[in-house]
Amino acid sequence: QAQLVESGGGSVQPGGSLRLSCGASRDIFVSANMGWYRQTPDRQRELVALISPGSRKNYSHSVEGRFTITRDYAKLTVDLQMSMLNPDDTAVYYCDAKSVRPGRFNYWGQGTQVTVFP
Repeated sequence: QAQLVESGGGSVQPGGSLRLSCGASRDIFVSANMGWYRQTPDRQRELVALISPGSRKNYSHSVEGRFTITRDYAKLTVDLQMSMLNPDDTAVYYCDAKSVRPGRFNYWGQGTQVTVFP
C-alpha cells in the first residue's frame, strides 16, 4: 500500500507552469517534514523544496523564486507550484515524507515525470 500518492506533472513549454501534489495519511502528514526531490538519468536525486510541519520552507538555489511549496492540513497534501519552467527542470519528481523524529519513517512517492521541451 502506497504511503504517498503523487499527482500532477506532464509536459510544458519553457516559461510554463505545472503543479504537483502529494497526499499522505494523517499520521504521516502531521509528523513529517515533506519534500520534493527530482532525479534525471545522469544526476543524483536532489532536493527541490522542503516544508516542515510548521510550514517552514527551504528551496534549492536553482528553483528559489520560481517554485513554491505549500502544505494543506485539511487536504493532507503538499503541493509544489512550479513556474517559469525551463528544460533544466526536466526530471522525475518524487515526494518524500521523513519523520521529524529521526529514524521513525521515511516514505517516497512513486515519482511523476515533468518534461519541459526546449
